[in-house]
Amino acid sequence: MMMRNILVLAFNDLGIALKNKTFFLILFIPLFVFVSLNLVDRADSDSSKVKIGLIQHDAYAPEITRSVNAAEKLVEVTWVQDEKEGVRLLKEHKLDGVLSGNEKAPGSLALLVLKKDSLHTIAIVQNFSALQKAAEGSGPDWITGIKSLHQGGVQRETLPTWILMLVLLIGFIILPAQVAEEKEKKLLIALLQTPIHEVQWLIAKLILGMVLIITAVLFLHLLGKFGPVHLFDYIAFIVVGSYCFSAYGIFLGFLCRNQASARTLGVIFYLPHLLPSAMSDVSQKLTAVAPLLPSYQLYQPLQSILLEDGRMADMTFDWVYLFLLGSLMFYLSYLLMKRRWLM
Repeated sequence: MMMRNILVLAFNDLGIALKNKTFFLILFIPLFVFVSLNLVDRADSDSSKVKIGLIQHDAYAPEITRSVNAAEKLVEVTWVQDEKEGVRLLKEHKLDGVLSGNEKAPGSLALLVLKKDSLHTIAIVQNFSALQKAAEGSGPDWITGIKSLHQGGVQRETLPTWILMLVLLIGFIILPAQVAEEKEKKLLIALLQTPIHEVQWLIAKLILGMVLIITAVLFLHLLGKFGPVHLFDYIAFIVVGSYCFSAYGIFLGFLCRNQASARTLGVIFYLPHLLPSAMSDVSQKLTAVAPLLPSYQLYQPLQSILLEDGRMADMTFDWVYLFLLGSLMFYLSYLLMKRRWLM
């Protein structure tokens, strides 16, 4: 009798988990991890080409130019007019590094990259080390100096990732669950019987999400004592990002009947938006995938402003994209609310 009751309760819980889509989450996470691991570059795979910029008026050693020109499968060369053009192409991710003559060590090279400990930097150093050994056998390395455009230490370099995590956590986990809770408990239906209009409720929820995000980011800065380079541009992207993902979260909440479903759906959206963008610097495959996600349109500008002295004027597409996506999600939420979707 006791065993039967236990089995009945266990199957009932499994049925509820299936109804609330919690069981789908158990299947989704291993599938997502499998896909992500296949997108991350493997150590035993053939190295992809590294995109190198060479400055036209710099004098490179003949052995270096001959080896680079011969290694078409390893190195893709782009000639730039000066270092300024090379920096611009680096920031646009069209180059992995720029090689110039090293004034401190004549005959050797100085490497300029976005980030010293990135996958691209490691690949450049390894490829040029192999070319040097093939051309000269033993001898001093061709690359004797590495400079990084990213300013600050490890804490500052990881700041865009932490900010993105906070934005997505509130947008995809907290807000959908709160919207679904009000639907589940019939609070929203009761509220709509009053003179309150649907748009007023949506704007209030939007303000809640934006305030939560901005407060979390501000608290992070107060604890870490981080100071962005261009304050106005930085705040503008935080505001438009919080607007976009707050509206996104409200829309997800309307797609669910209860809190459990909202939390499950939130995680399903949270992980694919967080990991590819945050890991785009360590995988060439993810670098190609990440720009397809809305989260990257927030992550990349924040990274540029905080680490590369970027300006909002150079990132018009990103903030327009975030604003339009947020407006679309707000409108779709309004349509679902008018239809009393799953209420």
